[in-house]
Amino acid sequence: MNPFKTEILPAIRDLKDLDKVVETDYEHIVLLNTHIGQLKSLMKMLKSHDKKVLLHADLVQGLKTDEYAAQFLCRDIKPFGIVSTRKSILHTAKKAGLLTVQRMFLLDSLALESSFQMYESIQPDCIEVLPGIMPHIISEIKEKTGSTIIAGGLIRTELEARASLNAGASAVTTSNKSLWL
Repeated sequence: MNPFKTEILPAIRDLKDLDKVVETDYEHIVLLNTHIGQLKSLMKMLKSHDKKVLLHADLVQGLKTDEYAAQFLCRDIKPFGIVSTRKSILHTAKKAGLLTVQRMFLLDSLALESSFQMYESIQPDCIEVLPGIMPHIISEIKEKTGSTIIAGGLIRTELEARASLNAGASAVTTSNKSLWL
């Protein structure tokens, strides 16, 4: 099941881009590189603009990436979903009823195999494949898991985004504003 209504998910790396993204029709955004002290006000502002935030838990500065951090994010910050490479974070978010996105950094065959093992133990709602410019790997992961796939990382052009979508990705995350503005 694809939880996203659009094929592009704006990924916000620079908080200056928030003013631009809140004026768009995108329902879901990915929030990267935040600071723990900013999270509550950012979430309040984004929710006031009807944005569903997928928060990258591993990139929250000032917050350790462990189960207690995940509990804090789920209970106090309340994003729509959590993105992480960490099993304990995703497991906690899943128990809290948040959308879970397992981020797979695919450097080699060993990384792919260990990512599949983690997927089997967690059963996240979605998988984000990085780099997202590997259509044949996206197809393989989609076939093996049947999960909703998001392609992310190094997608710089509309052609690259389309290739990932044609390979089976339901959406593409990108911080490249030209692809989402």
